Amino acid sequence: MTNAIPINIIRFIGLLMLQVLVLKPISSGWDGQVFINFIVYPLFIILLPLRTPMPAALLSAFAMGILVDLAYDSWGVHAAASVLTAYVRPWPLKWMQPRDGYNVNHSPTRKRMGLKWFLGYASIMMGFHLLAYFSLDAFSPYFIKNILLKTVFSFPLSMIFVMFIMYIFNPED
Repeated sequence: MTNAIPINIIRFIGLLMLQVLVLKPISSGWDGQVFINFIVYPLFIILLPLRTPMPAALLSAFAMGILVDLAYDSWGVHAAASVLTAYVRPWPLKWMQPRDGYNVNHSPTRKRMGLKWFLGYASIMMGFHLLAYFSLDAFSPYFIKNILLKTVFSFPLSMIFVMFIMYIFNPED
């Protein structure tokens, strides 16, 4: 756990740079109504150590979201979705808790928890984040069809990027 802070700072910066410098131009480079957005920065929230206190998780999620908002000119939508995702994070972790429990000194990574567990956990968290983000972006139930279409189309590609990152870097914590 002594390495958790530097590891998470590097992860924060790396995912922020990937989102803003690589994935933003891909998503915004399409003409017409864009239904696909590549979003991977919630991986930072997903991989926070299990013993991270709620205030620290919320503040770091807000910092990530507001920095993405600055790059996307989106006026707090990413920050709100990130904070909401960090707030909801304990529930999927509780639902998916192994029989032996968690080692609270570790992060919930693919290497620590296994591929099946991580894929389920990351899918729940990314699906929730995308739905929250697109709902806050539309800010009206009138656009439920567009919200669901954007979520459904963005989810598989975002998860492919998440799993690709997890396989390349294969973090233990």
